[in-house]
Amino acid sequence: MTLEVVNPWFWQDSLHFSQAVEAPTSSRLLFLAGQTSVDPNGHPLHPSDMRAQLAQAFDNLELVLEHAGLTLANLVRLNYYVTDMAAYAGARDVVAARLGALDVKPSGCLLGVTCLAQPELMVEIEATAVA
Repeated sequence: MTLEVVNPWFWQDSLHFSQAVEAPTSSRLLFLAGQTSVDPNGHPLHPSDMRAQLAQAFDNLELVLEHAGLTLANLVRLNYYVTDMAAYAGARDVVAARLGALDVKPSGCLLGVTCLAQPELMVEIEATAVA
């Protein structure tokens, strides 16, 4: 599968996202529910620690992708919902570590929200993948 990245600018490259990603129409398309920092029973992990929550949300995202036979390299869209923008900015290197090594730059957005499904949660990552 060949993905076509559409970026009229370069500023987004260091943030590891693209303005648009075009996938072939005959591809398999996977829509992932928002992934958060929870254990296998859905209990929140790492209260008040954005860096640890972001890493755990990515761990959970990778596990769902793995069960579908995919990896982070298949991502075409990532939406981040965060309750603390400053804490996210301080933990952004977690995203760079996960996506930068693969040169993955999915499209998406970063949204500040007042709360998530459970009060301890600080970040939720919603994804779309193609194969």
